[in-house]
Amino acid sequence: MSEFPAVSIKHLTRVFRLPTLRRQSITAVDDVSFDIAPGQIYGLIGPNGSGKSTTMKVLLGLLRATQGTCAIFGRDSARVDSREDVGFLPENPYFYRHLTGRETLAFYGKLCGIRGAALKERTAELLALVELEQAADRRLSGYSKGMLQRIGLAQAIIHRPRLVVLDEPTAGVDPGGSRKIRDLILTLRGQGITVILSSHLLEQVQEVCDRVGIIYKGKLVREGLLSDLMSIEDQTEILLRNATPEVLAAVRALIAGQSATELLHLGNPRTTLERLFLDVTGGSSADSREYVK
Repeated sequence: MSEFPAVSIKHLTRVFRLPTLRRQSITAVDDVSFDIAPGQIYGLIGPNGSGKSTTMKVLLGLLRATQGTCAIFGRDSARVDSREDVGFLPENPYFYRHLTGRETLAFYGKLCGIRGAALKERTAELLALVELEQAADRRLSGYSKGMLQRIGLAQAIIHRPRLVVLDEPTAGVDPGGSRKIRDLILTLRGQGITVILSSHLLEQVQEVCDRVGIIYKGKLVREGLLSDLMSIEDQTEILLRNATPEVLAAVRALIAGQSATELLHLGNPRTTLERLFLDVTGGSSADSREYVK
């Protein structure tokens, strides 16, 4: 196991200068800090224009930080060699539509330095993983949106990265395709791969993520383990099986001494990720001229 976090973001700030005579600027990300442990699925969520995509672009070395640092397994993300361990699937990936699924993976594999029998074996392995074996020799121009997203996920992991960044991986995908992508994400975690997931589908984030960060107006307004964030701290929930009316009437005093009553759960009731998200963001979109996605 790595001695470093998979991702470490410290006091990240990104300011964009506007091309105006007044030299105005926009702070897209404002002093954001969080760590992601190896093997976790981390959900980065926020309204449109909140700064989550900017955060990921800085992490991937596509933008420079104005202030602060980003590290991938202990290496500064501004260094080219830090990206050897990273796979990326953007929200709207571009593919060469005249290539087949098999040719597409072979193309990206060669870009990553894989050759010969190793490339052929890895291509076959990934086609099976994303359930596209039957469509392997079909041109991408004939693929559905869900199939394109799955071939995109396959290309993102062809070089066996330790970190995979997914930006809206199920955007425009039907429920069946979305479920397959969700299962693939869980498979990646089972292989010890760290995943950063940005998605507007909060139910999906709630299903797969271990930890969540909510960005609003460039600031990280809530961050932590999903189970902790969804816990309602000032309430307690008790779930009983085979409880008689007498036990229910005297549950506070008798629960510990009732041998016929099984305590199934004792703890905090859960809210939903959607309700938490709306509470901390005020229920509105950050889309405006003041903020950059």
